[in-house]
Amino acid sequence: MGPERLDSVCVFCGSSDAADPQFLSAATALGQALAAADLKLVYGGGGVGLMGAVARGAHAAGGRVLGIIPDFLVGKERALESVEHVVVASMHARKIMMFERSDSFVVLPGGIGTLEE
Repeated sequence: MGPERLDSVCVFCGSSDAADPQFLSAATALGQALAAADLKLVYGGGGVGLMGAVARGAHAAGGRVLGIIPDFLVGKERALESVEHVVVASMHARKIMMFERSDSFVVLPGGIGTLEE
């Protein structure tokens, strides 16, 4: 019996508007590659920085995207409402849901929040 096929990939990454353009391009390409491989992107739900780039890349390429964002970050990280998203009560709830909805994980550049996740 062979390995089960992955269905989803959770991406942890930064949400800074000051992200390096090369990192933004790489995040967009990752989103596009996930969509091409028919892998659902699970991510932090924001529309800024690398977080927004990976989600927009996957969505624009016809991919499945699930954003999970705590209510206190909806405005700050400008929740990407063009994709499926869930608003949760806390960072703890976010991490639990990301874990439950993901088969694998990728970490892109980010700050202390990305490291903590």
